[in-house]
Amino acid sequence: MFKFMKNKVLVIVAHPDDEILGVGGTILKHVASGDEVSVCVLGDGELSREGATLSDVEKRKQQINRVAKELGLTDLFIEDFSDNRFDSVELLDIVKKIEIIINSVHPNIIYTHHAHDLNIDHRLTCQAVLTACRPQPGLSVSKILAFETLSSTEWQIKDCSMIFCPNEYNVIDEYIDKKIKILSIYKDEVKNWPHPRSLEGVKILAQYRGMEVGHNYVEAFQVIRSIK
Repeated sequence: MFKFMKNKVLVIVAHPDDEILGVGGTILKHVASGDEVSVCVLGDGELSREGATLSDVEKRKQQINRVAKELGLTDLFIEDFSDNRFDSVELLDIVKKIEIIINSVHPNIIYTHHAHDLNIDHRLTCQAVLTACRPQPGLSVSKILAFETLSSTEWQIKDCSMIFCPNEYNVIDEYIDKKIKILSIYKDEVKNWPHPRSLEGVKILAQYRGMEVGHNYVEAFQVIRSIK
């Protein structure tokens, strides 16, 4: 008798809130399908800000733990690289953290940042993921996808070699409202319209990507690698 095989999904992001901005609806859809989804957050997301303290970091950790429960994650991994200073540490240090988590989760699908985001932490996260996922015998990862993060991906130079060009679309009609609700947990990160990281902006992007492929709400991805 055929046995349904679950996907093991790992989302690797630079900061708390990137996971819900870029791939929140898709996470909810994976979980609803019975897949196991884990999230790794590499940076604190706070300490580069004027006047930020360790209490702000703790508050952000509490928020992502609430988000993890709402998303139905299997595991949540939180590292402590300094916000907007990933370039101040050796890339190898980030790679090794990711390798440990990959060896723990054994994902077959990884979602991470676009390689040319404006945010330096996003770019180095993508580079570290690709380094950790060097093709070799026994690697569990068969698919790597990049997502777009509002107020970073679209703020990069509009160079055709750097622009996010989606080639995979995930319909999230059933999950858009819950995605928006969960995003609201990060209340200090949500901005007022017309900032792209407003609740309206997130919904409009999902509508725009949906319009590209004839659906209402979609999260778009760029396939980095796919092995079948």
